[in-house]
Amino acid sequence: MGKHFGQLAKIRGVIHYRLSPYEQNIFAGTLSKGIPNVARRIRSQLLYVAPPFILGYLIYDWANKENARIHRKNPADYANDE
Repeated sequence: MGKHFGQLAKIRGVIHYRLSPYEQNIFAGTLSKGIPNVARRIRSQLLYVAPPFILGYLIYDWANKENARIHRKNPADYANDE
């Protein structure tokens, strides 16, 4: 066919502006906008995410302790062994 993917159709009235990837600043606004935005998003979702994780950890911790307690040997069973 001879045409590349970006040139398969011609559309009139549409203007494309492109900037070379070598001219772009990839870290523009990272410190001034990116980090505060991440902090805001974490704060907004913390009340939805944290309680299930805390509850899951408490159940996991309880289950491990209960498993260790159940599988422990009773010292009274071996009191008369020599």
